[in-house]
Amino acid sequence: MPKPRIDLLISGAGEVLTCVPGAGNALGRKAGAAVAIAGECIAAIASRAELECNWDLSGARVLELRGGILAPGFVDCHTHLVFGGSRAAEYAARMTRTAAEVKAMGIPTGIQATVSMTRAVSRGELAFNAREILTRMFRAGTTTLESKSGYGLSAQKEMELLEVNRDLDGSQPVDIVSTLLGAHDFPLDQGRSEYIDSIITEMIPQAAAGSLASFCDVYCDEGYYTAEESRRILEAGLRHGLKAKIHVDAYANVGGSKVAAELPAVSADHLNYTSRAEMAAYAKAGTVGVLMPGLDFAVRHPHPYDARAMIEEGMTLALATDFCPACWMESMQTVMQLACRVSGFSPEEALLASTSGAARALALEDRGTLAPGMLADLQLWDIPCYEDIVYRLGNNAVALVVKRGRVHDFREVRQ
Repeated sequence: MPKPRIDLLISGAGEVLTCVPGAGNALGRKAGAAVAIAGECIAAIASRAELECNWDLSGARVLELRGGILAPGFVDCHTHLVFGGSRAAEYAARMTRTAAEVKAMGIPTGIQATVSMTRAVSRGELAFNAREILTRMFRAGTTTLESKSGYGLSAQKEMELLEVNRDLDGSQPVDIVSTLLGAHDFPLDQGRSEYIDSIITEMIPQAAAGSLASFCDVYCDEGYYTAEESRRILEAGLRHGLKAKIHVDAYANVGGSKVAAELPAVSADHLNYTSRAEMAAYAKAGTVGVLMPGLDFAVRHPHPYDARAMIEEGMTLALATDFCPACWMESMQTVMQLACRVSGFSPEEALLASTSGAARALALEDRGTLAPGMLADLQLWDIPCYEDIVYRLGNNAVALVVKRGRVHDFREVRQ
């Protein structure tokens, strides 16, 4: 029988982090291994000699590295990528002033400020700005990203934001997973009940019929959506084939975690005020907890989430940037650094939460680890050991990215 053909062979890395845990080897570390890629997927990870024995390498492009660390591409599983305007003035003022003082200064604040700015911006400008951000995120190792709507707060504008997600997905390397977050806040020009009906009868059916979203999300918190309103919206999404996500327990516990575990939601995000019993319920339900240390840092959160308690209760955790107007965080490397120093993650836990855990938070089974059959989404770190990814604060260690088997080499740019 002829040997199966390989299109790309990556050899010479100092170490390959597969993120497939083994006994005494949390990151599935492989020294002296090469990665063989056929088409968009990984064919094998083994020594060069073993690959030459079992695969046809005659037509393969060979990428010969000189050390470095190969790891799965980052999966950023919670962002608000598409919006108009900037809240830099608000952010700067909040360094030394209270929310009331900032409001008295006449500076627009919060979700409603961004809704107003987003409604004033064209679809083309929204797409251009988001693409610029995605370029930098890709350069920092992110190969898959979730992008929520939520700054339109009308059926027409929410669909426009989802359409920008769709267009971005096909126009640059990063895979975009789209989420409908019509239930981000309530519009100032529509009543509460009327708007919830619009989400259920207009937005969800339109997003599902047009294949514009994979998930439906709700901001369940004090001053936003109640637990029962969240249940209604998420159940409507499920009826139309949109999987459930939830912003929950960020600033108060209003019962949303109980709803999320019962559905169950694919992920529950924020979790600052989640109880131990609710953590255990999430673990039993298989709901992934998505934590965003950048957001807690950016808003100087008064009640940081308790990651160690979640791990002790058996939850699967993911990390994300929560890129948004209140948290301009583009790098998952920085997220890992904050998770380790501020939130008590080990470097191994942080990397797994940024790759395989984050893929689970998006219900994606074809990425997040390096293994045969998985998408060939890899990044090369130009560092001597993997711990440097959290040690070298503010550093972008990424030298090249392989996305779906295609090489994007940044080493010349670095020089």
